[in-house]
Amino acid sequence: MPVMEEKGYVIMKTLDISHIPDAEWESLAYMDWKSGGDTNFAPLASCDGTLECKGFWENGKPDKHALFTPNTDKCPNLMAYIKSIPANFGRVRIIKLEPQNHDQALRSVHRDDNNRLNPEGEGWVVRMWIELTDNPDSYMLLYDSDENNLPIKESETHVPMPKGAHFVVDSQRLWHVGVHNGTKPRYAAIISCESSPELNEWIKSKM
Repeated sequence: MPVMEEKGYVIMKTLDISHIPDAEWESLAYMDWKSGGDTNFAPLASCDGTLECKGFWENGKPDKHALFTPNTDKCPNLMAYIKSIPANFGRVRIIKLEPQNHDQALRSVHRDDNNRLNPEGEGWVVRMWIELTDNPDSYMLLYDSDENNLPIKESETHVPMPKGAHFVVDSQRLWHVGVHNGTKPRYAAIISCESSPELNEWIKSKM
């Protein structure tokens, strides 16, 4: 998408999510799934609508055309916003990340494999984050990739993660990991979605 082309990420306006009670993410069914640190994930949309965290490609599908899981019944306000995003969804999950400093997080810096089995000519899958807990001293650590697909140290970028922070990342292009300088778990929604002209314009309207 043109809005993503220059930097590989876009920071949108902070969302007011004060109307969403903590129970909408704390009461969900979480799976012990490790990615980017000491993490657990609560699937909201998966390949087959079950509480599954594995990649869609393991079922022979691209990360698109997801089905919503039973967890969505417990978070109606959050789901109302997610469903307003004009996109074809892949994996949609709540991440629960335990505290980790910069050096600890670097051990888990990674790029995602969002577009395995994505048909040629269809929209590139990117990921969107909505921070649910207030962690103003924490940040998403980003690095662009060099010609060998290794992190460019000089490109290091910090995207702050206070409550309501809202950003989208080409997480297959950019190396990324959450640095969580806190004492309690950090919760955030991670939304995989297919690039399209409609999504490009929606992102621009939120900047």
